Amino acid sequence: MKTIFVGLFFVPFTALAHSSLKKDPRFQAVIAELSQLKAIQAPIQIQDSELEVGISFLNSDQQERLLQLNHSQGKCGGFELLAENKSLNLNTLESELTLLRQRRQFDLKYSQIQIRAFNLEKKEEIQKAIEQVSAENLEKTVRWLSQFPNRNNRGSTPNAHVEAFKNKIEELMSKSTLPWKLDLISHRSTQQKSTRLRIEGKTRPNEIIVLGGHYDSINQSWSGDRNRAPGADDNASGSANLFETLRLLSQGPQPERSIEFFWYAGEESGLLGSSEIASDYKAQKKDVIAVLQLDMTAYPGEGELVIGNVTDNTSPWLHDFFNEANRLYLGARIVNDRCGYACSDHASWYRQGYATLLPFEAVTQTMNPKIHTPNDTVENGLNFKHAKAFSQLALIFAMELANTNARQP
Repeated sequence: MKTIFVGLFFVPFTALAHSSLKKDPRFQAVIAELSQLKAIQAPIQIQDSELEVGISFLNSDQQERLLQLNHSQGKCGGFELLAENKSLNLNTLESELTLLRQRRQFDLKYSQIQIRAFNLEKKEEIQKAIEQVSAENLEKTVRWLSQFPNRNNRGSTPNAHVEAFKNKIEELMSKSTLPWKLDLISHRSTQQKSTRLRIEGKTRPNEIIVLGGHYDSINQSWSGDRNRAPGADDNASGSANLFETLRLLSQGPQPERSIEFFWYAGEESGLLGSSEIASDYKAQKKDVIAVLQLDMTAYPGEGELVIGNVTDNTSPWLHDFFNEANRLYLGARIVNDRCGYACSDHASWYRQGYATLLPFEAVTQTMNPKIHTPNDTVENGLNFKHAKAFSQLALIFAMELANTNARQP
C-alpha cells in the first residue's frame, strides 16, 4: 500500500483516492527528487520511495529554494511543473508517478537482457557529415545568443531571443530543398514560447526523431547584476549544437522518418516547455522513436572529449546506441553519471514513456561552476572542440535513427 502525505497527516492512498484538491493559484504541482523536497520541508502529497520522487504543491518562493538547493549540489533544474490543464485530485497525481514507474520498470527489464539492440556499421555519408561540424560556427552562435542580457522566461522580454532565433532558423532553412515547417509554440505555464523545426519524413513521416535543448537562462547569484544571465554554457551551448546540426541536415537528403528540433522555453523554471510538449505528444499518441537532449556541452570538466552519460531517467537502449556511435565515429571517453529527476528536459519525455538520451559536458561534480551567474560566458572555460563532439553525436543520432526501422524493443 502506498502512502499519501497531506499536510501534517498521512493516510492510506486508497482512503483518499477520489478526493479533490483545491486549486490555489499561488501553488503549483511539481514532481521532484524526494530528498530535495524533504530538504526544503515541502509538504509532500504523494511519494514513491523506490522511484525516490514525490509530488508537492509549491509557491514561487519554495520553487526558488528548490532551484537554489539543486544548484548548490551541482545540479540544474530539479523539478518538473506538472501540466496545469489537468484536474487535480489524488488519482491524477498518482497517475503522474505511474508513468515514471512504468518507464523505469521497462528499462530495468531491458538492462537485464543479454542481447543488445544496436550493432551499427560505419556509414560514409555520416562520416562526411560529422567532418563538416564547425567549432567556429558553434562559438559564433553561442556568443550571439549569450549577448542577450538574459533569456529568463519570467523576464520582461521573455521572447526577444525567441523571435531573433526564429529569424536565424528561417534564414538557414530558406536555402534548403527539404520539406520543413517552423512553429513557435505557446504555453499555458509561461509567456515564453518554444521553437519547433520539423523536417518531414519521406516514407514514415509519423515516426519522429526528437533533438532538443532549452534556450532560456537564469541568474541565481546573490551579487552583481541580477538581471544579467548570459547563459553561454547553460544553455547557449546546446542550442548552438542543435543549430549546427540543423545546418548540416538541411543540406542533405530527406530522411525516411521525420526529425523535429526543439528549443524549449522555461527549463530553468521547471521544464515548462518540454513538460507541456511531451504531455501533449503523449495525449495525441505521437510515435516518438527517440529523444536526444543537449544541455551544457562546452565545459570540459573531466577533460577534453570526456563526455558524461546520464543514466537515470534515460534509456539503456539509447545508451547502447551512444556507445556504438562513439566507438565508430567519435572516440571520446564516456563516463556514466546520474543527475536526479528533472535535471533537464529529457525527463519530461522519459516520464511520458519515450526513449531518451542525455550526453553531458562532464559529470555533475565537475560541471561548469559558473552557470546561473553573470559569469557564464565564453571566456570562462568554454571549449568548442569539446562542444563539437555533441553536434557530431546529434548528427549521428538523426541520420542513423531517421533512416532505419530501429525502435526500442
